[in-house]
Amino acid sequence: MSYLKFDKTQMTNLQDSLFKELLITNKSGAYCSTTLVGCNIRKYHGLLVVPVPQLDDENHVLLSSLDETVIQHGAEFNLGLHKYQGDNYSPKGHKYIVSFEWEKVPTWIYRIGGVLLKKEIVFRTDHHRLFIRYTLLEAHSPTTLRLKPFLAFRCVRQWTHENTTANTGYTPVEHGIKMCLYENYPELYMQTNVENEFKYCPDWYRGLDYPKERERGYDSSEDLLVPGYFEMPIKKGESIVFTASLKEKQPTQFEPLMEEEISGLDVRDSLYHCLVNAAHQFRVQKDGEAYLLAGYPWFKCRARDTFISLPGLTLSVGETAQFEKYMETASKAIRNYINKEPVSVAIYEMEQPDTLLWAIWCIQQYGKYVSRHECHKKYGTLLKEIISFIRSGKHNNLFLHENGLLYSNGRDRAVTWMNSTANGRPIIPRSGYIVEFNALWYNALKFYEQMLTENGGEDNLALAGQYASEAEKMGKSFKEVFLNEHGYLLDYVDGQMMDWSVRPNQLFAISLDFSPLNVKERKGVLDICTKELVTPKGIRSLSPKSGGYNPMYIGEQVRRDYAYHQGTAWPWLTGFYLEAYLRVYKMSGVNYIERQLIGFEEELFYHCVGTIPELFDGNPRFSGRGAISFAMNVSGILRAIRLLEKYKIEED
Repeated sequence: MSYLKFDKTQMTNLQDSLFKELLITNKSGAYCSTTLVGCNIRKYHGLLVVPVPQLDDENHVLLSSLDETVIQHGAEFNLGLHKYQGDNYSPKGHKYIVSFEWEKVPTWIYRIGGVLLKKEIVFRTDHHRLFIRYTLLEAHSPTTLRLKPFLAFRCVRQWTHENTTANTGYTPVEHGIKMCLYENYPELYMQTNVENEFKYCPDWYRGLDYPKERERGYDSSEDLLVPGYFEMPIKKGESIVFTASLKEKQPTQFEPLMEEEISGLDVRDSLYHCLVNAAHQFRVQKDGEAYLLAGYPWFKCRARDTFISLPGLTLSVGETAQFEKYMETASKAIRNYINKEPVSVAIYEMEQPDTLLWAIWCIQQYGKYVSRHECHKKYGTLLKEIISFIRSGKHNNLFLHENGLLYSNGRDRAVTWMNSTANGRPIIPRSGYIVEFNALWYNALKFYEQMLTENGGEDNLALAGQYASEAEKMGKSFKEVFLNEHGYLLDYVDGQMMDWSVRPNQLFAISLDFSPLNVKERKGVLDICTKELVTPKGIRSLSPKSGGYNPMYIGEQVRRDYAYHQGTAWPWLTGFYLEAYLRVYKMSGVNYIERQLIGFEEELFYHCVGTIPELFDGNPRFSGRGAISFAMNVSGILRAIRLLEKYKIEED
């Protein structure tokens, strides 16, 4: 029995199944995403969603959906499902679904009377090609399969509406057609592996409704063009493969290519393997460079997210070579920024003041998983360049003060991961001495001291002593500035302004390899975070006891922005929290960590199945919100799993 499996009762209950989503990606940033019942509920949904570089750097929905109809004795049974304005659904093909499961590929079984039809979806890893295979498992009389494509040809951030500009004409190709609705878009090829009859009858389907967009305060309806439909007989035991692609292909190659793709896929048979598969979905190869997308469906490759996510998505699952590929690209962005050059790779937000600090932490993880000797050999020069850049004050918003602490101005512009804004200004103006910036800097100094000491040489040892002295001075200042009489750390201090809010950023000061706090102080911080911030779905961004607590990420954009970091729960922080917990409580914390991880397993069956969404409400029912799959969250949980395994091995 498959791990990710839903039965007929679950699938036919739209209150539940309509909001379960799936995501399949390829290495170019293209994807296929819809709901398990095939009804699109977001403007980002589509069966073939691809980048169109000649237009912009966004993804574009070409093929929105594909309706299947089974015909026997002149009776038509439409397996599709669309939501229209006014809470109307038509057709209602979900009632025919017997089961859905996802071991290697998403697989549906439909029953229509004596007909049993299997449907499988595969996305080509290295090309923009979608495969949908239909296999007739049972049928007692002649059966016809009809496939009706719904076309959008629009950016994922826009809508399609009925217009006279669209080119509704088509050109026949082998076993199919090609179409291009608008100028500068690629041609969309739709073919089957068997001969079919294409019946051309173009029409606009109006008023399709997307409830997830309305829930988020946006427009929620659009019109889609249906150019006609493909029709072909299908016999018991026969498989018919439909493809949508940007290139024509010989129909005889469809099924072998699909089988080749399936053979290379891993199974989703546990929490761990689901998250490994999810980790692979963030991979993007572009112009010879390797990138990590921050999440789907709307995020791009962001520098901070890359460095925070990279260890968990690669090293934690034993993919050292993949880490090195990502870092090769990221190193170019780092050096471009340090040398005041335009960033030559497609990594955004390199200018954020904590990005380089996270880069050092990321490299440190490589040293832990591989070896510090190899780390120094591979990344020692880069580390030296980053640390020299920060120490020499060349960053335009990261200043090293006499007391050894780093200062950053965040009053007018968001400079940390808590970056929500309203009217162009940060909602949480974290500014001055920011707690995680300085925790990361102390860790960086001690790590580099360690690297220099272990690699010997008179010059290195002398330099190591200098960094040890700087770290000692900085550690004393850290405690004087951040540690308060209540036993936890202030979130930021800017002159006379002290933020006493209990936030999770203090966790980094007790979870990193090197901490300026002693064991008793670390325990005090951990205990307060445990009492006020821990939820079953992640670590709250603000304590309920602090002013401005706003844990429900719902409503229009402005309302959500004000809640984004004011009490919502973030799974990626769980990895750092559990790391801190083990540092304080050692082996006695293992059972607690196992219980915490169980809370995430059930999330694989909600929202986007097999992965973890961007954030959760900070109060019960702790509903998942935001992007359907978020790299930092998948990474954080994989790091926690690996950490747990390590402690168990050491115990044995």
